[in-house]
Amino acid sequence: MLDRWGAFVARHSRSVLALGVLVVVAAALYGTGVFDHLSRGGFDDPGAEGRQELAQERDIFGNRAADVVAIYSSDDLTADSPAFRSAVTEVVDGLPADAVARVTPYFAAPASAGLVSPDGHEAQVVISLKGVTQDDFLDSYDEVKPLLAAPDGSGLRTDVAGEYAVYSDVNTITSEDLSRAEMISMPLVILLALLIFGSLVASTMPALVGVVAMTGALAVVRLLTTLTDVSVFSVNVISLLGIGLAIDYALFVISRFREELAARPDDPDAVAAAIRVTMGTAGRTVLFSGLTVAAALSSLLIFPQMFLRSMGYGGIAAVVIAMLASLTVLPAVLVLLGRRIDAGRLPWLRHRPVSVADDGGRWAALARGVMKRPVAVLAVTVVVLLAVAAPFLGVRWASVDDRVLPSDAPARVAADRLLDFGPETSTASVLLRGVDRPAVQDYVADAAALGDGITADVVARKGDATLVRVAWPGNGQTEASQDLVRDLRAIHPEGGTAMVGGITADTVDLLDSVGAHLPWMGMIVVGVMMVLLFVAFGSLVLPLKAVVMNAFSITASFGVITWIFSDGHLTNLLGFTSAGALDATNPILMLAILFGLSMDYEVFLLSRIREQWDRTHDNRQAVATGVQKTGRIITSAAVLLAVVIGAFATSGIVFMKMLGVGMLVALLVDATVVRALMVPATMRLLGRWNWWAPTPLRRWWERHGFREEPADPHQPGARDMIVTGVG
Repeated sequence: MLDRWGAFVARHSRSVLALGVLVVVAAALYGTGVFDHLSRGGFDDPGAEGRQELAQERDIFGNRAADVVAIYSSDDLTADSPAFRSAVTEVVDGLPADAVARVTPYFAAPASAGLVSPDGHEAQVVISLKGVTQDDFLDSYDEVKPLLAAPDGSGLRTDVAGEYAVYSDVNTITSEDLSRAEMISMPLVILLALLIFGSLVASTMPALVGVVAMTGALAVVRLLTTLTDVSVFSVNVISLLGIGLAIDYALFVISRFREELAARPDDPDAVAAAIRVTMGTAGRTVLFSGLTVAAALSSLLIFPQMFLRSMGYGGIAAVVIAMLASLTVLPAVLVLLGRRIDAGRLPWLRHRPVSVADDGGRWAALARGVMKRPVAVLAVTVVVLLAVAAPFLGVRWASVDDRVLPSDAPARVAADRLLDFGPETSTASVLLRGVDRPAVQDYVADAAALGDGITADVVARKGDATLVRVAWPGNGQTEASQDLVRDLRAIHPEGGTAMVGGITADTVDLLDSVGAHLPWMGMIVVGVMMVLLFVAFGSLVLPLKAVVMNAFSITASFGVITWIFSDGHLTNLLGFTSAGALDATNPILMLAILFGLSMDYEVFLLSRIREQWDRTHDNRQAVATGVQKTGRIITSAAVLLAVVIGAFATSGIVFMKMLGVGMLVALLVDATVVRALMVPATMRLLGRWNWWAPTPLRRWWERHGFREEPADPHQPGARDMIVTGVG
């Protein structure tokens, strides 16, 4: 199938390229407006108890949450001085009614509210915003934020804390980090590609495909915004995967094309033959890799959190467009360039051959060395990787708070200043419905009895609804706080119902939601992988082996990020503050992305091994040749992808930094330990069982499977390949 597509591109390369350019230009014009249509919220599950409590509380009592906390301070003035109070009053009077539901300045609150610092030089104004969705509240915050600054000449300093201040800073810093990461990675990618290919022309191809992938993916995401909400964070995964996979796919295609050209030095039809074989081999690999990565990312779509679904939308768009660009625009460019793909060769590489020896070289020697002692190699690597993964056994989970921000971010600075007012406290809102007053008092007493330092107070009544605030000392993201919310939910008031909400309750709901959907995610990923890899290789053993191999690299990366970001190591080196726990959404996102990326190299390696196995039916030779043929390319792709991922690891936002570090570790483990050691060892032990499938499935695959065969069965080393596909 794809060899026929390659022949079509060879005949109509100008038309294919012209159509591709038109599509890219249209996508660029349409996709640039995507940022005006993206959502900034989406971290919550609308069906969770905490969200339902908040919605009902707002419907009955109005918004009473401390959405924004403005802190005013002065070295000279105290909060009770007329000048201090006058300046704060001016700010309060200027707040817009269309964005603010409730304002509680320090001078209108009882002393027990703690809105004035012990030294009297700092005071708070607590603001409840108007809105329904998180985006509405962020819009209200954007309207209010500039108006909170103390009047000029007042001598007061203004700091703004609160949930929406954190979200706003996260969005702003993430956007800045994305631009910086792209500026860092793209020039380095081109430079390293130049060293890898040794050609100025060839080195620009990965960047070309990356630009096409990002442009097309942004247009696809904008189209999706007309159908559903999509988070602004989808742009991050588009950039990461669009550039990263474009590099991988371009390397696979260009390397095979150059290799095929080098094998036909005197053939006048070499370019057409080379692109046909390239599409039937490397193109096939790109197709299955793209489908596999997209399938892994599709598992994110089952989560109710719009943030996670958006990462799935953006990732799938980036992967599919990178795949399509590598199978359309790139081969058309290669046909038009022909042997000029090697134009601008570096002087010291001009006489180095492009082709790779089938059964010689360092990579083949390494594979043969591993296959001599497969049990020992597997034992050592498994023990080492399990040791690296061990910290994950003690992982603690939380959600996003101000500690994800850099220490100098405004919302983080403001959160630190809140500690000047006293020890950190956390709260939960409990909405009681149909509960009479004696039962309410019983509930309040039971809640206060859950632990030392816990207070519970009735703050509002309306009809059959009663609002209770429960407060306790400590940070709301700790395991103790999460357990307290679970204990509150276990109290059932007589004659009515109780719903518990608040930031800690949202974290508990998030963990419950992730836990409930994770098994389904795993079944989707593994099931789709098994089907796709069976269609690609005609084996049920290889897909299972691939899943197990990927599990080792992914759990190793989870162990590293737990050791760093949860246990608090390397904080000074990486420049972050450990929250003592991991954000629960990050490992889910990492799992989907890493499973797909790990399969990328697995498919490329197994394709070459399968190609050689079909020629020789010699398992050891097939493995050694496959490792040799892919060793340099996979290493090069890993280095380039590591540059892209490493640029994202410089982010000031902790969960973006964690994503970058975790992906970098998994990538390096997968491209070295798994690919060079574990895969040859397991394939040596399995022998012919590598290609086993039940007889009915094997017969189906032999008739319909997507496979490669030599064009001339009497010439097993022939380079001209035919590809039989479905239908």
